[in-house]
Amino acid sequence: MPKKNQTVKNVKKYAMLFFGAIITAVGLEIFLVPNNIIDGGIVGLSIMASHLSGLPLSLFLVLLNLPFLYLGYVQIGKTFAISTLFSILSLSYWVSVFHPIPGLTNDLFLAAVFGGIIIGIGVGLIIRYGGSLDGTEIVAIILDKRTSFSVGEIIMFFNLFILTSAGLVFTWDKAMYSLVAYFIAFKVIDVVIEGLDESKAVMIVSDRPDEIADALMARLGRGVTVLHGEGGYTKERKDVLYSVITRLEMAKLKSIIDEIDEGAFVTINDVHEVMGGRFKKKAIH
Repeated sequence: MPKKNQTVKNVKKYAMLFFGAIITAVGLEIFLVPNNIIDGGIVGLSIMASHLSGLPLSLFLVLLNLPFLYLGYVQIGKTFAISTLFSILSLSYWVSVFHPIPGLTNDLFLAAVFGGIIIGIGVGLIIRYGGSLDGTEIVAIILDKRTSFSVGEIIMFFNLFILTSAGLVFTWDKAMYSLVAYFIAFKVIDVVIEGLDESKAVMIVSDRPDEIADALMARLGRGVTVLHGEGGYTKERKDVLYSVITRLEMAKLKSIIDEIDEGAFVTINDVHEVMGGRFKKKAIH
């Protein structure tokens, strides 16, 4: 890749990490922290530590993440560690900037809902551009390789412990509102990372592959890859069609296949990210 293009990509990346940190800080200091509602992970621990000690939240956001940053540097890589450090320092700075501003609402439910949404957007942007704000994610990635537990299961275990602790530090009502905020943030993070227009990978095995491929390209405007396969039992040569569509195009795809070959074998799977090819091309009609 030309050096100029790489520089532009890096500038965009760190700009989005910085912007994500600003959004996250707004969710924390304008909604959650004033109402003693916590988020999951190291951010949640930092909020409780700040409440108990009286020291700034920004200080704990950096201190509690430092050991995990080192683990990330050793186990995952330099690029990830630098991006994560930049994100954490940016969040710490903006948390200190927004701290003197009074909270926008005293309604715990509204604070949990809107705080969760805003934090989800901010954290989602940071994750999407290669950073992280939560050291527990780093531990989960490392343990995933060494245990039978998945990353999601490990993170959930950590957060159940942290959110339960909120009941002891604050009140059990606040702990339950914290769980609401965490759940909303978790869902919004998925939307930000994967997009509202979810992608689907489609594989089609048909006796009329050429007609289906032509129809998909003409009527959906999607590229189609032809994979050459063989029936496991019959040993008969089979062409398998592979394409990526959006969730909104699924009904149209099924209609096209039914029109041409009702007996076609079709599998549809979720796709988290798509790069290159003709995927951005819009349907013709």
